Amino acid sequence: MQNQNITIIDFGCGNLHSIKRSLDKLNTKTTISSDINELKLADKLVLPGVGQFSFGMEMLKKLHLADELNELVLIKKKPILGICLGMQLMTKHSTEGNVDGFGWFDAQTNRFEVSEPYLYKVPHVGFNNLDVQKEEVLMRGLTEDDYFYFVHAYHVNCNVKKNIAALTNYAYPFASTIEKEHIMGVQFHPEKSYMAGEKIFRNFLNY
Repeated sequence: MQNQNITIIDFGCGNLHSIKRSLDKLNTKTTISSDINELKLADKLVLPGVGQFSFGMEMLKKLHLADELNELVLIKKKPILGICLGMQLMTKHSTEGNVDGFGWFDAQTNRFEVSEPYLYKVPHVGFNNLDVQKEEVLMRGLTEDDYFYFVHAYHVNCNVKKNIAALTNYAYPFASTIEKEHIMGVQFHPEKSYMAGEKIFRNFLNY
């Protein structure tokens, strides 16, 4: 796990430095960059994201990163972890701006539709636990006693059950962790989730 070269992709949409601080504690060589040459040299990639899906995809294309990421992830099989919006960008489409994503997962990103808005506010903000579906990579060693920090108005509907590593219930169950071989995503923010978040990062580094 130690001495890995991790690159956090900078496309103007993420909590970059808080993620870097979390990874630095785990003795990794972590850089923040939008330079495709640095992404190519990395052992693993982190795709963070806060904000609108449409703006995120626009920035990735503007920086000429979208096609390069498709090559690195789909052809070179470079491991990647998407965080919050970064996970959503891995889906086929989002209703936020009616924009297509990378399509690495057979999934869509939709806004929460709650029938009891006095109980379930949108966006969903706060700590919630997970209903672990499989323990292949990110969920290893995690239980319902581990809580993670969420802040999002949109969530992922994953059409392939075997790609769902964990569900979270907020008004209804939604996919909060997805995995497909070397491609992984979490809807929550591990960098803001204390020891539980550290477990996620450790599991990703140990992949």
